[in-house]
Amino acid sequence: MKKTLIVVVGPTAIGKTTLAIALAKHFKTEILSADSRQFYKEMSIGTAVPTIEELQAAKHHFIQHVSIHQEYNVGDFERDAIEKAKELFKQHNIAILVGGSGLYVDAVTKGLDKFPKIDNEIRMKLNHDLKTKGITFLQDQLKILDPIYYQKVDLDNPHRLIRALEICIGTKQAYSSFIGQQKPERPFKVLTIGINADRDIIYDRINRRVDIMMNEGLLDEVKKLVSHKNLNALQTVGYREIFGYLDGDYELGFAISEIKKNTRRFAKRQLTWFRKNKETIWVSYNYDFKQLIEEITCKL
Repeated sequence: MKKTLIVVVGPTAIGKTTLAIALAKHFKTEILSADSRQFYKEMSIGTAVPTIEELQAAKHHFIQHVSIHQEYNVGDFERDAIEKAKELFKQHNIAILVGGSGLYVDAVTKGLDKFPKIDNEIRMKLNHDLKTKGITFLQDQLKILDPIYYQKVDLDNPHRLIRALEICIGTKQAYSSFIGQQKPERPFKVLTIGINADRDIIYDRINRRVDIMMNEGLLDEVKKLVSHKNLNALQTVGYREIFGYLDGDYELGFAISEIKKNTRRFAKRQLTWFRKNKETIWVSYNYDFKQLIEEITCKL
């Protein structure tokens, strides 16, 4: 059997972790996480890190393996994940990759576009601009320097904005001009399973998950991180809104409603990204596992 990476994707709160664990147990293998929010040790509740029981049910890699104080980008993850996949494929014919971060999934399955090395001072200045002038300043800069990428990028994601701007400024070329070059071939087959549901069901699952997070102590988790709120890792949904509440910008109820709204928007962007892969096998959130296994086995 050719070595196969089974990839589980879909919008947030749709049940990717549950399916990944079921697949790992069925094929007696291990899981690589491609959820960039779950990399950080200090963030658990707001990132929906798998529970202790879930982590014990199947071995996971790249869950809370770095600190928010470390620089860890998609290139680092590509390198580490490919190395770990090579290790796993020495013992298994199948490995599982799961996550909602489309760029990180693509980094493993397709490889990244290659960019020139940029002077670190440029990134430091952009981080300072984010802190002092806000994300809108970065958005406006990108609109001028690379209008093509401006139309594609998640404008609420400061990591992506800073990455694109440092390339634009450091090379004096548009970030988008480096996209679409020759990618490395992977020494394994990729089989992608996408989980989906009607929009109302996705939105309801998201709203319920946010309520659960609040009941589990998200507010206290964010309070402990407030002194680090300007770090890139914390510029994310679920943390940013509560920082606003703690800063006195609005009431807690409004912050919670903003988390739900911004998570729903994030889910919409996730689906847009994942639907670009025409080879994905899409299943309903209430799939029949036995039937799905039969379909997967036919394609191995």
